[in-house]
Order: sequence, then C-alpha cells, then structure tokens
Amino acid sequence: MFDRLAERHRLGHARDDVALTVDQRLPPDRTGFRPAAVLAAITERERPGVLLIHRPSNMRAHPGQVAFPGGKLDAGETAVEAALREAHEELGIPPEAVTVVGESDLYFTGTGYAITPVIATIPPDVTIVPNPAEVAQWFEAPLDFMLDPANHREVPVEWEGRPHAYWEIVWNEHRIWGVTGGLIVNLSRRLSWHD
Repeated sequence: MFDRLAERHRLGHARDDVALTVDQRLPPDRTGFRPAAVLAAITERERPGVLLIHRPSNMRAHPGQVAFPGGKLDAGETAVEAALREAHEELGIPPEAVTVVGESDLYFTGTGYAITPVIATIPPDVTIVPNPAEVAQWFEAPLDFMLDPANHREVPVEWEGRPHAYWEIVWNEHRIWGVTGGLIVNLSRRLSWHD
C-alpha cells in the first residue's frame, strides 16, 4: 500500500493540471491564515481504509462533524509533526507506527485556516485509544469508496446571502462534508486513485 500511495503521490504532485476544489467562502485576500495539518491515515490491509473521526457534539468548533485527526500547528512545528502529534493526542496512534508518504495541497478554509493534509500509512492492527474530549467516535471508511469521484456530491447552499456549494460523501451512516469533503475530493483528484 505504501509503495502504491507513494507512486500516486509522486505522479499526482508532478502534474500542474489538477482541478482542485476550494472552500467557496474564501475571502479574496489569502493572507493571515493560521497553519493547520491533518493526518490522512491509510490502513495497510487488503482493502485499505482511511481513518476519520466524529468530533464531540459539545465542541466549540465543528461540533459533531466528521474530520481527519488534526489541528493547528504549534510554534516551530512542521505540518508532518503537527499531524502526527494530533493523531497521537486524538486517537493514541504512536508516531512511530505512522509511515509518512508526503504532504498534499494546502486547503484554505473560510474560517481562516490553511490546512496541509499529510498522507501516511498505518498498520491494520494499530491500537486506537480515542481521547473523549476530542473524539466522539472513530471509523475506518474504505479508501476506494472515499476516493471514487462517483461518491462525491456537490451540494448547493446559500451562505451570507450568496450561492455556494460544498462537497459531501456519505458512507454508511457517516456524512462527510464541508472542509473534510473538500480535502477528500482534492486527494482523489491529485492521486487519481481510480485511473
């Protein structure tokens, strides 16, 4: 799995013709964004999965939403260091169990973050111990389902009196949308998993 991901990552990031999606709530000026990182952890198994979490419903930011483990960069941290730290804090995944493939495209959010997705693999039997203060539930969704463009739906909405849209992916009872949906759509387009 690592070798396939690494090759897709190398080939995909060598291209300059990938039509990436953006958060449609972005202000015209992209200065002053706070750096953040998420870990797109892929399980090394026959049918690989991607780890996602549900945020607790009592959280101040994005309550109840599905997300990758991740958060803001601490002072002096790289995106990889932050993604590994956050995955350890939120799910108890030891950094030494993670094999980093590489970083992917920055995703600027309408809430003022510049998020770096860090693609990595983890063993299928890694012990996961969720932090209840940050994780209500975790799940592993099949990677081939998540990266299949046929499962990505653009949903039109009105926000602050203007038309916008966000990406949504529904797997079983899990609704993945908003920033996480946009990150997955970009990973799908960059990695060309189904080509």
